[in-house]
Amino acid sequence: MTAKELFEKYPKSGEVIVKYYTDVFMNSLNTEDITEEFKELAKTQMLDSEYIQSFIDSNPRGTFDVFDANGVYIEISVDLTKGDALFIYVINGDIMGNVEAILYNNRKEAESAAVEKAFEILNNKLCQTK
Repeated sequence: MTAKELFEKYPKSGEVIVKYYTDVFMNSLNTEDITEEFKELAKTQMLDSEYIQSFIDSNPRGTFDVFDANGVYIEISVDLTKGDALFIYVINGDIMGNVEAILYNNRKEAESAAVEKAFEILNNKLCQTK
C-alpha cells in the first residue's frame, strides 16, 4: 500500500505524522546558524502531505521515530536460520503485530509492511482515545 493510500485509509495517523514532521521542521529552524530572513522564508514552505507521503514511500524507516513518539514500537529482525537473510517485523514486542509472521526478502519490504500495520494500530489507538 502506498503512503497516499495509508493516509486515506488511516486519516488520524496521517494527521499525527504530518504534525510530527511539521514540528520537527519548525524546531530545526530554532538555531542561530540560520538567518531570520531564511527562517521566515522556510516557514512559508510548510511540509504538505504529498511531500511526507513521498518520503514515507522512499524511506519507510524514517517514520519509526513518529511511531515511537506515539507508543507504537517497530522492530525489524533478521532470520538467518534458512540460509539467506530474511526479515520480519515486530510491533510493541508482539510478533502477532505481524499476524501472518511473514518473512520478507529484504529489510525495506519488512519496514514497509511494518509501517502499514503501524498506521492501522496508531489510527485505532487515536480513535479509542477521542
